Amino acid sequence: MAKKPTQDFESTLKELEDIVSRLEGGELPLEEALSEFETAIKLVQFGQEKLQKAEQRIQILLQKDENASLSDYTP
Repeated sequence: MAKKPTQDFESTLKELEDIVSRLEGGELPLEEALSEFETAIKLVQFGQEKLQKAEQRIQILLQKDENASLSDYTP
């Protein structure tokens, strides 16, 4: 069963890096590798959501300052 994503971005990134290392090692049985991959997908989605929320907060903060420049984020 897949683990729940951790609550902060840094922990999520660390867990993702750990999963990638295990998958690249090539030692996992197929079912375990699939489970790890599923967890990684959920972590990526969680991380993307956190980044989008952070970007929105930054845009709101910059809009309050008339002198601040605002440009679109391109990943």
